[in-house]
Amino acid sequence: MRERLDGAAAGWIAMIAPVIASVIVFLAMGGSASAQTLEQAITAAYVNNPTLNAQRALVRATDENVPKALSGYRPTVTGAARAVKDNVTTTTPPVPPTQFNPFGSPSTKLNSTLNESTLSLTLNQNLYNGFRTANNVRAAETQVRQSQETLRATEQQVLLDAVTAHMNVLRDEALVQLQQQNLTSLGEQYRATKDRFEVGEVTRTDVALAEAAAAGGRASLIQAQSNLNTSRAVYRQVIGAEAGKLAPGRPIDRLLPRAYNVAITDGLARNPTVVSAQYAVDYAALQVKVAEGALLPSVNAQGILQRSNEPQQGLQRVDEASIGLAATAPIYQGGAEYAAVRQAKETLGQTRIQMDVTRDQVRANIAQLWSQLEAAKSSIQAAQTQVNAQQTALRGIREEYKVGQRTISDVLLALSNLVSAQSTLVNSQRDRVVASYAVLGSIGHLDMGSLGLQVATYDPEEHYRQVRDSWGGLRTPGGR
Repeated sequence: MRERLDGAAAGWIAMIAPVIASVIVFLAMGGSASAQTLEQAITAAYVNNPTLNAQRALVRATDENVPKALSGYRPTVTGAARAVKDNVTTTTPPVPPTQFNPFGSPSTKLNSTLNESTLSLTLNQNLYNGFRTANNVRAAETQVRQSQETLRATEQQVLLDAVTAHMNVLRDEALVQLQQQNLTSLGEQYRATKDRFEVGEVTRTDVALAEAAAAGGRASLIQAQSNLNTSRAVYRQVIGAEAGKLAPGRPIDRLLPRAYNVAITDGLARNPTVVSAQYAVDYAALQVKVAEGALLPSVNAQGILQRSNEPQQGLQRVDEASIGLAATAPIYQGGAEYAAVRQAKETLGQTRIQMDVTRDQVRANIAQLWSQLEAAKSSIQAAQTQVNAQQTALRGIREEYKVGQRTISDVLLALSNLVSAQSTLVNSQRDRVVASYAVLGSIGHLDMGSLGLQVATYDPEEHYRQVRDSWGGLRTPGGR
């Protein structure tokens, strides 16, 4: 019986150690050529992600604010038509007899019909409106730039989500394999303990402990499989395709700043959230000028062409052409314009404060992510040292078990510690890759150009140039 238990323990050790090692090598060094790479996952998310595509559509809608504002420089032409049929009955009263008209005259009725029609064409052109049109155009252009930065922030978040989803699936697949092997070892421990109980070498308590450990192993495996299913679902949501065989990702340290201070400076200058906040301040400042323009006079030119047919009895047609200037100056409108100016100024102050808040948030985020990246690097080294030490300890305990100096519980405890150390290493490797991409995003460089990926990039400027100077038309540049 002792020889059979010795052989079983040696078999468990020989079985689990290579599998665990292969999992770590797979995560660290790479998968097969047919597996989907991290770069391919990022590219797929860039093309397919619905959140990113929705934000692109929102930017295109924002582009239309510029031609709307530019319409203030352009004339408005209005046509009008009117047709009326008038039936006119004229009744004269009777005239009584007089000395000169002894018979008098009866009352008379005269019926007449007028087919009146009017056609008119009116052209209005604003010449001055307190610079409101100019400021509205600048404000709309600022909105476009702000929306483009918001799109850039969304793009960076989607790409980071793609990296996270890819690495989470890889991590959870490795952890499932580790838990499967751990469950196998716990099951062998339970069977070995029952065999020893049958020959009287251990007590029923030992069997109960072994059975509880095996049940715990099954629960851990179920939880690991649940986590893997969740990660696969998130992968499908972000990438737009099912997670097949995935190749491991690598950190992108070559694209990161060499020092923390450089990362802070670069992030405060290029982070899209900061740049978007700066555009928000510019927009709020222009809204103050637009509100102040309501207190200034306006000058408009107007031209009218009009033709009236049978406007009255005895007239067949009247043609009219007029051109003139009209100026209006607000004197007092109840105080609403003054309230709007004060409100715009307060909004501008709030936006400036919010920009400072955003800059502080970005600075803190860079500091946090930089620390996480450094911690992940150190954690990998520590975990690798721990794995090596646990492997050495496992070999030693195995040899001691063979000569009766250790129990089977000691062997399997060492195996459990090795699995725990390997799990820590897997998590650290995942954190290392994700943190490097997160730092790159925090400084505003997580984009397809910086990553050097070969894909047709979306250029929001293209649509903006297509619609900016449009004078009319119902179809979008996309054909809708």
